[in-house]
Amino acid sequence: MGYAVVLGEALVDLLDAECAGRPVFRQEIGGGPLNVAVGVARLGGRVQFVGSLGDDVLADRIRAFLADAGVGLDGTVTVPVATALAVATHCGAEPDFRFYGEPPSYGLLTAGDLDVGLVAGAEVLYCGSIVLLRPAVLAAARRAWSAAGGLRVFDPNVRPRLLDGPAALAGLRATVAEFAAAAHLVRLSTADAELLYPGEPVEGVATYLRELGAATVVVTLGPAGAVVAAAGADPVRVPAPKVRAVDATGAGDSVMGALIADLLVDGEPTDPADWHRRVAFALRVAGLVCETPGGAVAMPTRAEVLRRFAG
Repeated sequence: MGYAVVLGEALVDLLDAECAGRPVFRQEIGGGPLNVAVGVARLGGRVQFVGSLGDDVLADRIRAFLADAGVGLDGTVTVPVATALAVATHCGAEPDFRFYGEPPSYGLLTAGDLDVGLVAGAEVLYCGSIVLLRPAVLAAARRAWSAAGGLRVFDPNVRPRLLDGPAALAGLRATVAEFAAAAHLVRLSTADAELLYPGEPVEGVATYLRELGAATVVVTLGPAGAVVAAAGADPVRVPAPKVRAVDATGAGDSVMGALIADLLVDGEPTDPADWHRRVAFALRVAGLVCETPGGAVAMPTRAEVLRRFAG
């Protein structure tokens, strides 16, 4: 089996919780792409994380966490700044993130830092998330996208609080179109679709991204499942399992992690039905993540998923 490269951010999440009746923040390793990389590793795939990490104790904890999870660090660089923080509060299961740290530790990877050989040798390359709002990392991602020798996977993972007005949103929309045009798989959430393409139904968004050039598009719908638009077929809704959700942090990332792990094992599906089957499994992974507090720490193994959804 080959390996995947995940290019993106790693940071520390501060998640709201309660202790002795008082509100507190629980520290967890986080970042959407980091969650994806851990998800791939936990499901049995080989994966390398590519990104910039700070030079403090929190960054050391991130490195140790990734190494312990089986995620390679060959593509990471150390930068002389404190580790960025994402403070998450909840209204229900869905988290709302605010980001702290300037310049952000995750936003300092440059095109010159990129290990092109590592990227070119990967079976799957993932790019996306908030690092694409940082010009230096966007240049590195573009270089990786061009150098990729395997399947290209993209996830915009939009965070509205990081968008400074209509011009920033328009710029992000252009970046999404650029990467989607050469992607084998695009995954986005309902929230991403609504922000990027307001007023468009999710099936319409999936079809539009396919028309741009994406081979397959998956739009996750939370507890309603996902819309899958694969070549040669109309968009299809795949239902999610019923779960006891307590924290949706990392759920969408776990869908991407599961899909990448299956791409490493079986390659790109040749028919829509295979995509539907793989997305159904990925939604089970996400369901199990939602039943456990945290993000990356909640990523399950394949055995745990099969045991939880044995029926």
